[in-house]
Amino acid sequence: MKWLLDFKIKIADETTNARIGELITPHGKVNTPMFVPVATKATVKTLTTQELLDMGAEILIVNAFHLHLHPGTEIIKELGGLHKFMNWNRPLITDNGGFQATNSYLFHKIDETGIYFRSPHDGQIHQINPEEAIRYQNNLGADIIMALDECPAYTENYEYVKQSLDRTLSWAVESKKIHQNTNQVMFGIIQGGIFKDLRQRSVEAMRELDFAGYGLGGISVGEPDNLIYEITRYTANLLPKDKMRYLMGVGSPQIIFEAVEAGIDLFDSVFPTRSGRHGTVFSELGPINIKNAKYRQDSDPIDSNCTCFTCKNYSRAYLTHLIKHQEMLGMRLAALHNVHFILNLVRNIREAIEEGRFLEYKREVLSKYGKIL
Repeated sequence: MKWLLDFKIKIADETTNARIGELITPHGKVNTPMFVPVATKATVKTLTTQELLDMGAEILIVNAFHLHLHPGTEIIKELGGLHKFMNWNRPLITDNGGFQATNSYLFHKIDETGIYFRSPHDGQIHQINPEEAIRYQNNLGADIIMALDECPAYTENYEYVKQSLDRTLSWAVESKKIHQNTNQVMFGIIQGGIFKDLRQRSVEAMRELDFAGYGLGGISVGEPDNLIYEITRYTANLLPKDKMRYLMGVGSPQIIFEAVEAGIDLFDSVFPTRSGRHGTVFSELGPINIKNAKYRQDSDPIDSNCTCFTCKNYSRAYLTHLIKHQEMLGMRLAALHNVHFILNLVRNIREAIEEGRFLEYKREVLSKYGKIL
């Protein structure tokens, strides 16, 4: 099958599995490795799409589950599709909603046919299954959609994770049969928890289905950092080198470096925006808790070398004042800075790979971050 998206590796690092690639989609090019800001409900919290473009974002991920709940994917389709609805004429991914539906706040039950959840809007029980998940995403019209999966908690035992993987693999087969929209490509999601034999089984089955790319799911769901890195490296190494590798749900500087070193091309997370809204901002000298009293009279920007709107116009003292008083502007300025910082970090990583100094740059940055985040 000829995919609508084209992915090619342009440079491979000589000492690690890091690589520079280029993804071509119907809505433009994405340079990889790339951080994917999370626009859960068709918005990256507090930021406009123009601001995201200005800071170098090239692709966003939106959650089809939430848009199904409100305003409804049929409505968005009638309004011209997701790109037009959110004013983003660049590449888009939609997630299937499996992770959200298993949230303890929403979860009702799960079986082989799908996931049952309680709507937070009216309390009614609904089901998300492969057919519904694909229909929602077809309605939205993103460039890349995800096959339905179940994401088990880190604390689940081997037998449960094995059963969960059986469901995910069965749903992947169904999703492939159901998806008929030739304007979109589908990624399969690799599951299997922290169990390497299950991860291997998942990769082998997903490769047989020949998806356009592969998401690594069920990572950074409560496990310690060393396991995150180990499972990411192990799983990425099993995936085909000529297909996209997408690590879902990670976004701290530490994990980004480990992911890139393992050969990951895309990674998404709410971490930068959420951290900013709660008062943690990133700098080249390490993370800063902007609510700390020592910044109350600090006239410096968050990061003197940062070129984002926040750093060019406002002081740490002003951010401290706004965040301490829970002013929306403070949360917005902090989130804007953090997303800009991560996007700039990934640009620098691509440059370091190109110049053959990736590990040197990794050591330089992480010496200032340690295990704080």
